[in-house]
Amino acid sequence: MELTNVKVDGEIPPSSFGSTVHGTISKEKNQSKLLYAINENPPWYLSIFLALQHYLTMIGAIVSIPFILTPALCMSDEDPDRGVIISTMIFVTGIVTLLQATWGVRLPIVQGGTISFLVPTLAILSLPQWKCPAVHEMDAMAEDERKELWQSRMRELSGAIAVSALVQVVLGYTGLVGKILRFITPLTIVPTVSLVGLTLFEHAADTASKHWGIAVGTTAMLTLFSQIMANVTVPFPAYRKGHAIEIRYSQVFRMFPVLLTIAIMWGLCGILTVTNVLEPGHPSRTDVRLGVLTNAKWFYVPYPFQFGLPTVTLSGVLGMLAGVLACTVESLSYYPTVSQMAGAHSPPLHAINRGIGTEGLGTVLAGIWGAGNGTNTFGENVGAIGVTKVGSRRVIQWAALIMIVQGVIGKFGAVFIMIPDSVVGGIFCVMFGMIIAFGLSTLQYVDLRSARNLYIIGLSIFFPMVLCKWMQQHPGSINTGNETIDSTLSVLLGTTILVGGLLGCFLDNVIPGSDEERGLIEWANEMPLGDANINDGTATDYDFPCCMDTLRRWKWTYYIPFLPTYKLHKTS
Repeated sequence: MELTNVKVDGEIPPSSFGSTVHGTISKEKNQSKLLYAINENPPWYLSIFLALQHYLTMIGAIVSIPFILTPALCMSDEDPDRGVIISTMIFVTGIVTLLQATWGVRLPIVQGGTISFLVPTLAILSLPQWKCPAVHEMDAMAEDERKELWQSRMRELSGAIAVSALVQVVLGYTGLVGKILRFITPLTIVPTVSLVGLTLFEHAADTASKHWGIAVGTTAMLTLFSQIMANVTVPFPAYRKGHAIEIRYSQVFRMFPVLLTIAIMWGLCGILTVTNVLEPGHPSRTDVRLGVLTNAKWFYVPYPFQFGLPTVTLSGVLGMLAGVLACTVESLSYYPTVSQMAGAHSPPLHAINRGIGTEGLGTVLAGIWGAGNGTNTFGENVGAIGVTKVGSRRVIQWAALIMIVQGVIGKFGAVFIMIPDSVVGGIFCVMFGMIIAFGLSTLQYVDLRSARNLYIIGLSIFFPMVLCKWMQQHPGSINTGNETIDSTLSVLLGTTILVGGLLGCFLDNVIPGSDEERGLIEWANEMPLGDANINDGTATDYDFPCCMDTLRRWKWTYYIPFLPTYKLHKTS
C-alpha cells in the first residue's frame, strides 16, 4: 500500500461564542467549501464518526455544571447520585437535540445544559429554607434523610425551570419573541450575559484553590491548545474504499481543547496520586471519589419525575426567568452563524420562532426529568462545524442518538464526577472568562465614545454585583410579613443577570440617545426579526421532513408563526 493525496481537514471557523458572520456569502459559495452541507447525508459509518466528535465536544462543556450544582444541592462528594444527574443531563441533551434538529429550527445545533441557569439556581438555593445544614448535621443523617435533603431542592429547581421555560415556549411558538426583543438592545445583553461569568468567579476560585498549581497548569494548557496551537494540524492515516491510504491532517487541538486538557491533567493527577505526592484525602487525588464509580449502576434509564413531583414557587419561577431570557438571546445570536456555516439559507422567521419555542420545550423536559438545568445552543459545537466543514443535519441527529444511549450507562456519568476539583477549577477560569467576553463582545454595535452608553454599561454591571452579593449574605433582610413576597423579592434582587438586564434595558430605553448611538441599526441587521423577514418559499432548508404539500394546501397554516408556511401568502 502507498501513501497518496495529502489532505487537510479543518479551517478557521467563526467564533464559537456567538459572533455573527459579517458580509453576504451566497449559499452556493458556502456549500462549495463544505464537505457536507445541511441537507447532505454522509454514509452512515462516517456520520457516526462525525457524530462522535460532536458528542465529545458536548461532554467537554457539560461536565463542569454538576461541580457547582451538586454542592449547592447539599450532595456529598461521594454520593453516587451525582453520576445520575450527569447521565440525566446527557440523556435530555440527546432528546432535545433530536427534536431541535428534526422539527425545531432544523439547523445542525446541539441543545444542552448551560451555565446561564446556574446564577438563578444559586440565588434560589441561597434562601434560608434551602441553605445546607452544617456538615456535622449532614454527617449524622441516615441515607434516606440525605437523599431527601438534596432531592427536595432538586424538586424546587425542577419546578422553577419547567414553569419558567413555558414563557420561552409561548414567546417562540406565538412569534412574540421578535416583538419583545425589540426592547432587548445590545446594552441589555451586555450586563445580562457578562454577569453570568462575573457572578460565578467565587466558585471558580474555591474549586481552583484546592491546588493552585494544577489549576494554573490546566488553564495554561487549555490556552495553549485552544489559542496557540489552534491551527496546528496533526497527521493521521485514513482509508477510503477504492483509494489508497491517505494522510490527512486534522486540527485536533481546535476541536477538542477541553477534552485534551482534562485528559492530560487528569493523568498528571493520577501520577501524583500513585506516587503519593498528594496526601490521602486530598481533593486533587484521582481516587478521592472512587466510591461514586463503584457504587454507580451499570445501566440506569432517567425518567420523568425521577426525584419526585416538582414543586413550584413564585420566587423560583421568576428567578429562573433570568436564565430563560439569557439563553433566548444567546441562541438567537447563533442561528444566522450556523446557517451560513452549514450552507443553508438565512433562517426565516418561522424557523427562528420554532427554534426558540423548541428550546423552551426542551427546558421544560429538562425540568420534568430532573436535570437541574435548562437547555441552550452549545457554542462549542457551532465551532466544530467550521472545523470539520460538515454542516449535515444528519450528523447531529446521529450525535443525539449517541447521547441518548450514553445517558443510560450509569458508570459513564460517574466517571466524570471523578475529575479532580483543581482541574475543573482551571477549566472554570477559562469558561467563565469566555462567557464574560461573549457578553462584552456585543459592545461592538454601540458607540463607546458616548458618555451615555458608558454610564449605562458601568452602572448595569457594577450595581447588580453590589446589591445581589449583599442580598445573598443577608437572606432575612426583606421582611414584609408575607413569606412568599419575601422569598420572591430575595431571589429577584439576588439574581445578578436579572437585575443587570432589567437595569440596562430600563436605562437604555429611558435615557435619550440616537438609534446609531445605541447600536440599534447594526443590531437590527444581525437580528432580522421584523416584518421584513418574510417567507418567500425559497428557504426549503427549514421545511419539515414530511407533510409539506399538505401544509401548503391548507391556507390557514400561513398564519401559524411556527409552521414553514408562515407568511407564505405574502409572496404567493
